[in-house]
Amino acid sequence: MVARKRKRAAREAGESLPSPPGYSAIPIKFSEKQQASHYLYVREHRVREGTKSAWPQQRTLFVLNVPPYCTEECLSRLLSPCGSIQSVELQEKPDLAESPKEPTSKFFHPKPVPGFQVAHVVFRKPGAVSAALALRGPLLVSTESHPVKTGVQKWISEYADSVLDPEALRVEVDTFMEAYDKKIAEEEAKAKEEEGVPDEEGWVKVTRRGRRSVLPRTEAASLRVLEREKRKRARKELLNFYAWQPRESKMEHLAQLRRKFEEDKQRIELMRAQRKFRPY
Repeated sequence: MVARKRKRAAREAGESLPSPPGYSAIPIKFSEKQQASHYLYVREHRVREGTKSAWPQQRTLFVLNVPPYCTEECLSRLLSPCGSIQSVELQEKPDLAESPKEPTSKFFHPKPVPGFQVAHVVFRKPGAVSAALALRGPLLVSTESHPVKTGVQKWISEYADSVLDPEALRVEVDTFMEAYDKKIAEEEAKAKEEEGVPDEEGWVKVTRRGRRSVLPRTEAASLRVLEREKRKRARKELLNFYAWQPRESKMEHLAQLRRKFEEDKQRIELMRAQRKFRPY
């Protein structure tokens, strides 16, 4: 309650709100109807001397507290008045390296984790970073020209995107499988070329080619294996917890061996007696 009063008093007095050391606060609002402001905390991206970073120095703006409804396109639009933007990337947590740029798929992609994120905004000129640090806003995320869908409209859009086109899905799957089969064929051809050829030290590489293929387990076999592992873990629980347990288990094992040895001796004597020749 006291913090809210301080923020309200600072806003009325026109003072800058407190922000983390080294950061500048940029107020943003979702729309014009929203009264309270959300704050982005920004600073110039810097690393220690000798540390490698994928983000260019003096042209990268590091942004904290990015809300879930603010996408890369929204963030680029909010900061575009400061200068021409080269790239914007959102991340769940700060990282010195860029995320690997894998080929995006319209159908197969992980769902984004809802929550606040961080962002690296790369400008084309160093002066744009200083202009971004001087922003005082508030900036609007959703406008009439660039609306951000929320509520029922967002759910309808997500449902429409979840309905897949069978023909387009088949084409993408076929393309992926063709690339995968080509990759496997190239690996097998490379393994055949390398097999049997000694290297510089005279070693010959042995591959798995030519071995008998292992049949996949059935569901019943997998359940039996899991049940056997479960019983094994239950037997091992607290088996060697006390010092006297290993000694008693060894003594019991020896007693079982002796008892089995005596039973085997008696069985052998009985078999010999049964094989004895009796002419009358």
